[in-house]
Amino acid sequence: MATARNTDRPLSPHLQVWKWGPHMLVSILHRVTGSGMATVGAAIFLWWLGALAAGETAYAGFLDLLTVESGAPNIAGYILGIGLTLSFFQHMMTGIRHFFLDAGAGYELETNKRFAVLTMVVSVLLTAALWGYITYGDLIAPAATPAPIAVEKK
Repeated sequence: MATARNTDRPLSPHLQVWKWGPHMLVSILHRVTGSGMATVGAAIFLWWLGALAAGETAYAGFLDLLTVESGAPNIAGYILGIGLTLSFFQHMMTGIRHFFLDAGAGYELETNKRFAVLTMVVSVLLTAALWGYITYGDLIAPAATPAPIAVEKK
């Protein structure tokens, strides 16, 4: 009985049937960014707490992976920081989009598509603006000059 199929009922459509659109991408990105921020953020937070509790050597190892001697982020720190920031803004913008959809606005096909694209564009712009602001001081700071050697006089 389990293998019998009623031929009068339509088959459920699958991904190959639907035309891929920005609204589908934004929906998937919302789930991925939420899960990614929770997983990666919790892992880094727990690692930071463990390194803090383990002592100076463990904490220095934690800082070494993410920063340079001056305290500025290194490549891994930038990738992690920018990635989490982009995830945050993407998740936030999609949440705002869903807020308007829950209010009953934006269900028209073109409007929905436009809002979906807008969430991605605004999240990239906000990420660039935030990281531009964070690194602006490093960009305009004068180059460090070595201090002159003090000569001892007798």
